[in-house]
Amino acid sequence: MATGALTLPGIAQTARHNPLAAAGAVMVTVFVLCALLAPWLAPQDPAVIDLPTRLSPPSSQHWFGSDELGRDILSRVIHGARISMMVGGGVVTASLAIGLVFGCIAGYYGGLLDRFLNIVVMNSFMSFPGILLAIAFVAFLGPGIFNLILALSIGGWVGYARLVRAQVLAAREREYVEAARALGASDWRIVARHILPNIIQPVIVQAAIGMAGAVLAEATMSFLGLGVPPPTPSWGSMLNDGRAHLFDAPHLVLFPAAAVMLAVLSFNFIGDALRDYLDPRSRIAAGL
Repeated sequence: MATGALTLPGIAQTARHNPLAAAGAVMVTVFVLCALLAPWLAPQDPAVIDLPTRLSPPSSQHWFGSDELGRDILSRVIHGARISMMVGGGVVTASLAIGLVFGCIAGYYGGLLDRFLNIVVMNSFMSFPGILLAIAFVAFLGPGIFNLILALSIGGWVGYARLVRAQVLAAREREYVEAARALGASDWRIVARHILPNIIQPVIVQAAIGMAGAVLAEATMSFLGLGVPPPTPSWGSMLNDGRAHLFDAPHLVLFPAAAVMLAVLSFNFIGDALRDYLDPRSRIAAGL
């Protein structure tokens, strides 16, 4: 599939023609700012316990209400964005790095090495649900943000590896690769300088969509009690804490659930927009 170049004017033009992409970009910017500026944006300390105000509904004092310990939910949602963005970015970065290495090796060299990596290694990881692998890994090593990122990356790299392998298999037969090989360029130089720059665009699309999956996976692990340990606020752990008060204090569940939903939707919107922009047929249909 031929792809267009990722340029800022082109992306801006796509955003004008795709309001969902623009909305996704705005929401991602808000979540990133919350993650970076959480101590200054949060109106209160998210760990301060105030029992007299426990389970308070949304008010001028607590815009999103308070939880069963009287902690401000808005402050905890803002600080929870830091965990979600950090874990999501870490998982995508680690998965992408591992996938690039294995995918490039399998696609460039092919033959028995390709069959071993693709059939034995990748299919073995894909035969197990990624969330179950992550649960087993965190249960063995214990909760923590580093262990959580590592656990979610164990099953997340396979999708990137298979995508990169397919792209490298097609790119290694191109004329510019044959020319570089004839000039005596090393395999590492050919892959790094000639193949990767020409296959990176669909990988970026996959990474944008992968961020949505990583945020949702982090919320799932935290909901199960396998995320960051308390009292660090996390959207998933907030959902777990609010289960017992679903009917008498639904705001405990409503606001962290909305944060997870908006974060996942925003990254999916951006991924879909990038995919449409890089597909020439979609660009022609949209008049870009």
